[in-house]
Amino acid sequence: MKTLPVEFQDVLVARDKIAGAVENTPCLHSKTLSRIFGCELWLKFENLQFTASFKERGALNKLLSLTQAERARGVIAMSAGNHAQGVARHAGRLGIPATIVMPAYTPFVKVRNTESHGAKVVLRGNTLAEASAHARELAAKDGYVFVHPFDDPHIIAGQGTVAVEMLEAAPDLEVLLIPVGGGGLIAGCAVAAKAIKPAIEICGVESTTFPAMAQRLHGEQVKVGSETIAEGLAVRDIGEMPLAIVKALVEDVLLVDESTIEEAIALLIEIEKTVTEGAGATGIAALLQHKEKFKGKRVGVVLCGGNIDSRILASILMRNLVREGRLVRVRVRVPDVAGSLAKLTKVVGDAGGNIVDLEHQRLFGVFSVKSTEIELTLETRDREHVSELLRELTAHDFEGHLLGSSE
Repeated sequence: MKTLPVEFQDVLVARDKIAGAVENTPCLHSKTLSRIFGCELWLKFENLQFTASFKERGALNKLLSLTQAERARGVIAMSAGNHAQGVARHAGRLGIPATIVMPAYTPFVKVRNTESHGAKVVLRGNTLAEASAHARELAAKDGYVFVHPFDDPHIIAGQGTVAVEMLEAAPDLEVLLIPVGGGGLIAGCAVAAKAIKPAIEICGVESTTFPAMAQRLHGEQVKVGSETIAEGLAVRDIGEMPLAIVKALVEDVLLVDESTIEEAIALLIEIEKTVTEGAGATGIAALLQHKEKFKGKRVGVVLCGGNIDSRILASILMRNLVREGRLVRVRVRVPDVAGSLAKLTKVVGDAGGNIVDLEHQRLFGVFSVKSTEIELTLETRDREHVSELLRELTAHDFEGHLLGSSE
């Protein structure tokens, strides 16, 4: 077989070098999710790293590979999030000057977190590509060592330590589900896992919005979208080193929808009480969307990161309540006479519905001047409970209509 850019020995060396400075995060069996998906599921909680991402592993391994002269010159990296924090944290620990170029749109909280580790942050460009180009310019101009987020053998080897720890905790795993951004994580994990257990199956996961790895593997032109909830996977240009490894060792790359990723984030909070970012939940999204593929198998999923904006998280949780029928809007036509509203709310309450919000509509689209429409936002148990509630409204002479998201 053709020699790969990273070998298993490189991963083992990386493991020894980063030991003690990076968490050996829990890899735990999930009884509830195993029952839901019909497989034996193990979760690797990389969202519990100090910077809430696996990116620390590769970043530290790269920094430890530098000569004293290179350390003195300082390092520069381009990132909108997790790689930035990983490089900044460990450069600060090691006394290495670090500059991080981030796109101008980067949320302030990520800029602040990166600066808190002692790195200098430069905001430049409206895209990752523009930020990357500026980082390269600064590296050439000021002599910094460029720390690539994924297309580097030391980065890949460091990320591969995730799979080593997973197979130590759960040696019987048959499948690993690995999120794919630039490819560093899946490449490193594939090298390690296949060396330890050659029969193990490695599956990548991408969002349908950013399917760059899947497109490269199928010889297709790379076409990606403009946004995704899984920002960590929003990579157009896959690394050439990871691509070579994936072609040699990875069985499949699965695609998941944005709505499924949202559902996976909510499921992990409800079941496992753990917060993941979009990229971190894509392995669970793959189980949701491709359930039959993994039935009866022993599956390991990497929850690769937990850095999610609190506003986005709140929105996801509320949207999931709507998706599951636990938060609904109902439009009810009632006679515009005294006592109608009281009667309506009593029927809803007796049926077990909790009124979250209520709005009268007397002017627009109302059938008769003698009637009014009332829109109720209700908290319910599930979709069957919604059906029961609508039947109760009908039984008490109220005309109720369940509203969709577009109404």
